[in-house]
Amino acid sequence: MAFRIRHVEPGENPMLDDAERKSGQSNFLRVMAHRPEAMRDFHRVCEDLMGPGSVLDRRMKEMIYLAVSFVNECSYCSSQHVRGAHAAGLTEGEIREIEVENNQHFTPREQAALHYARELTRTASVDDDTRYRAQELFATDEFVELTMIVALANFTNRFTNGLAISWENARSMG
Repeated sequence: MAFRIRHVEPGENPMLDDAERKSGQSNFLRVMAHRPEAMRDFHRVCEDLMGPGSVLDRRMKEMIYLAVSFVNECSYCSSQHVRGAHAAGLTEGEIREIEVENNQHFTPREQAALHYARELTRTASVDDDTRYRAQELFATDEFVELTMIVALANFTNRFTNGLAISWENARSMG
């Protein structure tokens, strides 16, 4: 028997309706909408971190999100962020390299971010060398945002995998 939580429909929740008007249909948000205030605040955090105006560029943000989602084997988040990665200019080959953890064709800065994201995801910590390398290549505000995106991706991966949220018939969260 397949586990399935009933989705909240936009007509049932004005905050969900507003969020989906901005970012498109999202099965993730439709499940999260069972806690409307938390969904609204979570969506705001996502927009702040993943949207325009943050300190890291879109390419870097999508690379980080994908690396975490691949480590956590989250097919929902991976599929959503592959689309985002394409929109950010990543090639199919680069996406595959992130998936198989082959960082050699990326810049030193991208390599450091990917290594940091994966290590933090796997162990909930990083060794001093990994942290130092990332801190050398990122300004403080960038490093904080990088860490927040890793945490955000881990949250969405665990929420999605834990509740078996399907990506079928869903468009990108933005």
